Formats: sequence, structure tokens, C-alpha cells
Amino acid sequence: MNKKGLKEFVKTKFGFVIANLVGAVVVALIALCILFGWLRHYTQHGEEVEVPAITGMLQVEVQERLAEQNLALVVVDSTYSNNVPLGSIVEQTPPAGSHAKKDRSVYVIINASCRRQVEMPDLHDISYRQAQSTLRALGLQIGQTYYEPSEYKDIVLEVRLGDQALEPGDKVEEGSVIAMVVGRGKGTAYVEVPSLQGKSLAEARSLLIDRYHLTVGLIQYDNDELVKEEMIVYQQKPTPGTKVLEGTGIDIKLSNDVEKALISSEDEPEDEDFF
Repeated sequence: MNKKGLKEFVKTKFGFVIANLVGAVVVALIALCILFGWLRHYTQHGEEVEVPAITGMLQVEVQERLAEQNLALVVVDSTYSNNVPLGSIVEQTPPAGSHAKKDRSVYVIINASCRRQVEMPDLHDISYRQAQSTLRALGLQIGQTYYEPSEYKDIVLEVRLGDQALEPGDKVEEGSVIAMVVGRGKGTAYVEVPSLQGKSLAEARSLLIDRYHLTVGLIQYDNDELVKEEMIVYQQKPTPGTKVLEGTGIDIKLSNDVEKALISSEDEPEDEDFF
């Protein structure tokens, strides 16, 4: 068909429709070509980098290394682990060795920058085995065990972190090594009961165990609503100077009233019904 015939055909109704359809197809093809070209550029088709192994590395080091490969670091969560250094990467997505496009993100779980604080439970006067299980469940380690005379065998008399005696509610770092003083039953030697007047429960406990091989027996607080850590001993049984076997428990009463502690227990009549 020559040009004149083509023009005549287009002028017809059917020809007009065909011409418009052909034009629409051509425009659509051009648009698709432009779209695919733009998507290829936008998605960086075929331009990938290998994701490095960053587990165990510090966050600052990881950011620099990923930046060199045009990758971004995104922290999605934090945890605490003894297996990697504090402040380092615990887990990464995508995994090391996989491929990702430039300017994409690597999602990580980071180890806490400081150790979690654990609140010490009350381990006094419970079995040694039970205390070990409790400490391990809290993420603490069992250190040395010291045996001292006591009323009962294999019960915990005192819990220590280094040279410091720990009381219920004290905070320690997770992973700390905890030592325990455990009872081995009463001894055969007699010792003189010291005065515990004006001492806190922790001070009284350490004095009795470390210097006199005695233990704290029954404890009574004159007001359960007050802060017990601030209370001091104002009465004890047996009284100071009494001779008792090693391992004997000394019963004590504690109060926030300092004036009570100023009154020597020797000046008070012995209370047969101490508790």
C-alpha cells in the first residue's frame, strides 16, 4: 500500500481505530522501556556486595566496616551474653557471606554495654544445694565455699562477693563469682559471746562468723514496716560474756530506735521468753 492509499485508509473509521491502537501500543512500549530502565537503575540490578562477618565485633568497628561497602547498620534489639564482649554484635541479618545490594541495611542484635544487675535473694539458712541452684538461675557463678561451725549442717550462713558480705536486696553484676559460708555443725570448743549492741544485721553476722565461729539465730524486728537494713541490734540472747559451743546461734532483736541500743543488755533482766 502506497502513501496515498495509507492516508485514505486512515481516514476511514476502521483505519482510524487501527491507527490509534498502533499508536497506543508504541507509546506503551516506550513507557515500559523507560520504566524498566529506571527500575534497573533504582534497584541497582546486578550490583551486589558480600556481607562481612561482624558477629563479635564492637559496634563502632562494624559501622566503619559496613560503610566501606555502602551498607548501613541497624540495631534492632539488645541482649546480654557472656560469650562475646560487651557492646559487640551477637547476631546479624543477612548472615555473613550472603550478598546484598549497596545502600541496604544489615540488622543486628547487640550485646549490652554493661552487665545486668542482679538482686541478691535471701540465701541465709537454706540448704547449700538450694543456694547453688538459685545463684546459677540468676546468672551468677559459684566461688569458694567456706565451712564454719553452726547449729545445723550444710546450711548457708553468709554470702560474699570478694570480702564483702551480701544481704538480700543487694545488687551485683550478672556473672559475678559468689562465695558462701556453709555450716558444718557445732564444734567442740567453747567461745565467749561478744556484744552485738548497736550493730546492723550484716555487721553482727560477719562478726559472729569470722571472729567467734558463731551464727545468727532467731531475728526479730520491733517494727516490720520500717526499713530493716537501717535497724541495729538492741538485745541478744545469750548475753555477752556467756560461754557457748562454736556454731551456736545468737538470737537478736533489731530496731530503728538508737536509744534502745544505748541500753546495755547486761543492764536488762534476762528475758526467758526472748521471742
